[in-house]
Amino acid sequence: MTKSFGDHEVLRGIDLVVAPSEVICLIGASGSGKSTLLRCVNLLEPVTSGSVWLGGQEITAPAIDPDLVRRHIGIVFQSYNLFPHMTVLKNITLGPVKALRVPHAQAEGDALALLARFGLADRAGDYPDRLSGGQQQRVAMIRALAMSPRLMLLDEVTSALDPELVAEVLDVIRELAQAGMTMLIATHEMTFARDVASRVAFLADGEIVEEAPPSELFENPRDERTRRFLRRITDAGRL
Repeated sequence: MTKSFGDHEVLRGIDLVVAPSEVICLIGASGSGKSTLLRCVNLLEPVTSGSVWLGGQEITAPAIDPDLVRRHIGIVFQSYNLFPHMTVLKNITLGPVKALRVPHAQAEGDALALLARFGLADRAGDYPDRLSGGQQQRVAMIRALAMSPRLMLLDEVTSALDPELVAEVLDVIRELAQAGMTMLIATHEMTFARDVASRVAFLADGEIVEEAPPSELFENPRDERTRRFLRRITDAGRL
């Protein structure tokens, strides 16, 4: 898959397979193409060439309705994007009720169960501005989970959080991984990637330079660009 904005090629021949229940962490410097890759998978950006497949179906085919595809792919950004005029419960139930035609009572029950699962049972009636950044990000993830996605895309979901709030969001991702959720995660949290990922893919200049199990990539990287990146991360105390 390639993606260009005008003459600027952002993704250059990306070839990546994510198996069910795998957790793939995308690492690399800012501008390496991680976020664009996730946006292409979710069809928020049209691919320039190549294709994206989900469960044996090409979702980038011309006749495919992107809105139908997005019912099966949850995406969470570093900005929470919650509706400020809606309560937490309403934010979570809106998609299942409107898009999936889930009965309102069932959607509320499912939402309350998810809130309880992730430690937010007492926040259902609150508005987003009453929540901390970590709580808002957890609600954003719960909102995506309420659609019962086959794949979750997480785009630097801890980048906008204060350091003390990062752990509570990473705990949610860790639980989802243990429960078998298939995830593609762009992250700067190297220690988390090493602990949770099935595989880690290092991107540079729009290419996947190297991908391997975390123990192999972090301890014995093959490519010099990977080694330079990891040295910078280690020198900064982030690994």
